[in-house]
Amino acid sequence: MTVLKSDLIRTLSERGFIHQATDLTALDAAAAKGPITGYIGFDATASSLHVGSLVQIMLLRWMQTFGHRPIVLMGGGTTKVGDPSGKDTQRSMLSDADIAANIAGIKKAFTPFLNFGDTGAVMLNNAAWLDALGYVAFLRDFGVHFTINRMLTFDSVRLRLDREQPLTFLEFNYMLMQAVDFLELKRREGCRLQLGGSDQWGNIINGVELCRRVDGAEVFGLTSPLITTASGAKMGKTAQGAVWLNAELLSPYDYWQFWRNTEDADVGKFLKMFTELPLDEIARLEALQGAEINDAKKVLANAATALLHGQDAAQSAAATAKTAFEEGALAHDLPRVALPLSAAVLEALIEAGFCASKGEARRLAKGGGVRIDDQPVMDVDQPLSGFARDGALIKLSAGKKKIVQVETLPSA
Repeated sequence: MTVLKSDLIRTLSERGFIHQATDLTALDAAAAKGPITGYIGFDATASSLHVGSLVQIMLLRWMQTFGHRPIVLMGGGTTKVGDPSGKDTQRSMLSDADIAANIAGIKKAFTPFLNFGDTGAVMLNNAAWLDALGYVAFLRDFGVHFTINRMLTFDSVRLRLDREQPLTFLEFNYMLMQAVDFLELKRREGCRLQLGGSDQWGNIINGVELCRRVDGAEVFGLTSPLITTASGAKMGKTAQGAVWLNAELLSPYDYWQFWRNTEDADVGKFLKMFTELPLDEIARLEALQGAEINDAKKVLANAATALLHGQDAAQSAAATAKTAFEEGALAHDLPRVALPLSAAVLEALIEAGFCASKGEARRLAKGGGVRIDDQPVMDVDQPLSGFARDGALIKLSAGKKKIVQVETLPSA
């Protein structure tokens, strides 16, 4: 095995961030020689990033930790086209105003992780150069460096065609645009490294090759593995929806609970990738057995929440969870829903996001999974008035891990 020389590449390797690289030995040598600039692109398809993007954010954070220069590239231009990678259908077209609003929201997720400033991380928008390209000039200057034959071999294209799903010519241009991003950043910022998820490998290769063909430049690509849970679920997706990074979309308490509910088999992997705890401490926590693994999950939840929302928010979330789950009481930080006293218990379960339908709520209750104020409820069709008075707060639990406060309102 090659001995890695740079702190950056060695750390990324030890913590499980490296899936593929165009020339890992040369990249390691360049990173050991001095600071390098690297970037990751983020399209503005929503007003926040979710946990699925956290691997990429941590890659940039580790770059900065070891003295390198990270670039966050917002896809103000590429979002207008849509990346076909990993998608069966074309994205909805967003207006310029929607894209601008989404970029403003996404920026919030990076502030806790990266130091922006004169000598720190940089946030750029590829609309700065893509919007200015005349299409014919774009095709003449860059289209000649790409062949349809090669493009059809990339997973982002081939998988869509294998599923007999349409791939528009608009989307087909995406990989050319992303390659131009790398070339522009190399010229403008001296950027020599593009990072991304494993589904971006084809797009990254195109950028590396374009820089070599047009400018004769040696640049590098590196991808991280696709992160799934031990049960095979995609990282960042839950039954209740996406695990957003912006606090206005997901509270610090719910974010803490997401990490606290990590599957046992994932604890070590997630501690390596989503915290900055020393590897020997992670090895100790990963080796815990039985009920003690819950202590490791709390450490994971505290550390991951502190990185995003700060130490105070992490401690508050941990205290709230202890009050609710270990002491059996209500805590002010618990999520809250408000419903009239006439509403049925099953409506509260749906409103809280614990169940997707009335049928699911009834099945959960039949299996003993519904409790109000720690007492089992078998009939979820009965109204909340059977459990509380007007204005009272009651504790609604679904299974062992989900709790919400229900504020009872006067019936209309």
